[in-house]
Amino acid sequence: MRNHDDIARRLSVRLSELRVRRDAIEQDLRQPLDQDSAEQAIDLEDDQALTGVDEVLGAEIVATQRALQRVEAGTYGKCIRCGDDIAVARLEALPVTSYCIRCADQPEPGV
Repeated sequence: MRNHDDIARRLSVRLSELRVRRDAIEQDLRQPLDQDSAEQAIDLEDDQALTGVDEVLGAEIVATQRALQRVEAGTYGKCIRCGDDIAVARLEALPVTSYCIRCADQPEPGV
C-alpha cells in the first residue's frame, strides 16, 4: 500500500482554495442588481458566467472530497472499476481520479 500523505495534503489545500473561491462567487451572486437597466443587463451576464464557474467549482469540490474519503478509507490509488493500482504519474497529474487510465478510456456501463 502506498503512502498518500503528500497527495492528501495537496487535496486538502486545494479543497480549502476551492471553498474560498466558491464562497466569494456565491457572495457576489447575492449582490442586488444595479438600478440602471443597462448595468442590470451586464450584471445578469456576469451572474450567468459566475453561476457556470460556481457549478464547475462545486463539481471539483465533490471530486476532491471523494478523493480525500478514499485516502481515509485506504482505497485511494485503486481503480474503482477494476481494482488495479492507478499509476502514480496519473495520480500526480489528476489527484481526484478514481479510475486507472485503461478504465477511464472505457464508456460508463449502460451508456
